[in-house]
Order: sequence, then structure tokens, then C-alpha cells
Amino acid sequence: MTTNTTRTNTPRPLGTTGPRVFPLGLGCMGMSALYGDADRAESIATIHAALEAGVTLLDTGDFYAMGHNEMLIGEALRSAPAARREQALTSVKFGALRDPDGNWSGYDGRPEAVRNFAAYSLQRLGVDHIDVYRIARLDPDVPIEETVGAIAELVEQGYVRHIGLSEVGADTIRRAAATAPISDLQFEYSLISRGIEEEVLPVTRELGIGVTAYGVLSRGLISGHFTPDRKLAAGDFRAFSPRFQGDNLQHNLNLVEALRKIAEQKGVSVAQIAIAWVLSRGEDIVPLVGARTRERLTESLGALDVSLDASDLAAIEQAVPADAAAGDRYPAAQMAHLGSK
Repeated sequence: MTTNTTRTNTPRPLGTTGPRVFPLGLGCMGMSALYGDADRAESIATIHAALEAGVTLLDTGDFYAMGHNEMLIGEALRSAPAARREQALTSVKFGALRDPDGNWSGYDGRPEAVRNFAAYSLQRLGVDHIDVYRIARLDPDVPIEETVGAIAELVEQGYVRHIGLSEVGADTIRRAAATAPISDLQFEYSLISRGIEEEVLPVTRELGIGVTAYGVLSRGLISGHFTPDRKLAAGDFRAFSPRFQGDNLQHNLNLVEALRKIAEQKGVSVAQIAIAWVLSRGEDIVPLVGARTRERLTESLGALDVSLDASDLAAIEQAVPADAAAGDRYPAAQMAHLGSK
């Protein structure tokens, strides 16, 4: 772990086999789904601003608003200057099954499904290849070797550049890596979501697999901008998330206020110090920031200028200890699909 860092824009590797990318990636999900209404024009402007700032990795899922997010990214890439478009790398999750009402109905990791999902994603994104492709959650009915093997065939055919994983445990990571080279594991990782540290992170480091960390602000909970009286739009994931409910919410916001004191002493925002903490966990970790506006993007990019020394990190750990959060990070039904709590 880094204990004394001067933040730069130095690229970070997605494992030993993946590409080198800007130290922050842009998670685009919230521009289409799960956090209420989003402004399409502002979303595209935010993607353009991210590319202009040097961001290279754009993360999405083919099931985010049933393809809407991929089409949004495709539109943003088409309208970006050629040089910026060429620097963009797409990271795509697949496999989640949904119905016309938006309900979730499991995961499909069969090889024929992998090829089908990829064909649609290539069309919606308007690209000839996907840079990192991964199943969103393990399909319990399909061995990971079969799913990864199907992606490996897409790599051989030129439709995919690198194979990723998402929210799987240590044993699955080992089995996948024995099947084909794995660039990175996508996993929720933040000050209040640290389950990856126990078993998963040691395995990724042993095998030379990078980590793209999502939820670094815990869906806005530890951004410093969420208030207990905030009204959530219909369909907002947070209305069902245990960490945003009742006493859990107030407990977690108390942690944020403790973190705010440290941020204010350093002259930075709560979001910036929370992102900087994830950056400090290792050069093999690339945080994904879910900025939906240029204002929030600018704030997030400011985390690259935040230097945390040993005393800062100790103060942060004291303010927000591991396992300090109240409530699980997903509702019970979804927790069952995760490789670590």
C-alpha cells in the first residue's frame, strides 16, 4: 500500500496482461439507470470532458437500461474528436437477464450466450472490438471455464482484446486464470466496502490480475453530498439498498461527517479523500468514478492531486474503520451472487 504519494496522471496497468489506463476510469451506469433520471446531453458532455482530461477507460454493462448505456457511449464516441475517440477503451459487463419491466432474472454465461451478447454490444457501441469483456456475475449453472473459454475465442477472433472478471471469489479467479489470461477483476471497493481485502485481493496480486474498483463513493453515500432527507426517484437502486435505510443511513452518514473533518483539514472534499484512499491501496487498482455531470467529474479528478501520508491514512482508518458500515452493500437476494461480502 502506498503511504506517501504525489498524485499524477501516470497510467496504471490492468494486470500483467491488460492495457495501461488513466488512473481513474469513468463508470457510466448512472447516466442511464438505477440512480433516477439523467440528462443525456450532460452525460455525453461528461464523457467528452473525461476523454479530454485523459481518461481512457469507459465502463458499462449491456444490461444498463437494456442497452441504453452502450448506445449513449456509442453516441459520445462518434461525436468526440478522433484523437479522443481513439484513446477510449471500453469495459463491458454482460450476462444479466432482464424482462421488459426491468426485473432481474439471473445470469447467462453459456458460450452461445456470450457470443450473442458480444454481437449486440459491438453494434450498440459502434466499435469493432471490446477492450475488456466480463460476465457481470458468475452463472451458477455454467462452469467459469466455459464462459471464459468463450471470451477467449472472441479474443482470438479479434472482437475482444482482454478478458475480465466481476464480483467472483478466490477459487473462481484461480480457475478462470488457469483457462485464459485475465486482465482485471471488477469489484466494489471503498472505505466502507472492504471485503475484497481478505481473500480476493491477495489472489489477484499473486496472479498478476488488476482491479477496477467500482462504488468508490458507495453510490454517493460517502460522497459528502448525500443528505438524510434526500428524496430518491422511483426506481433508484438506493431506495432498496440496506445501507441507505433507516438507522443504517444515519449511522453511515455519521461516518461521512468524521471523514469530512479530515478532508477539511487537508482542504479537499469528502469525495476526493475517499477516492484518494482507494488510489492509495496500490498501483494495481484503478478506481471507477460514477460522475454523471462535468461538475462531479472535475471534483473526482481532483482526487489525483490529493497526497495521503501515513498520518492521513491512520486518521482515515480511525474515522472509518474496516467493517464500520451499517447494512449490506446489496439486498439479500443480490448478495447471494457475490464472491465476497
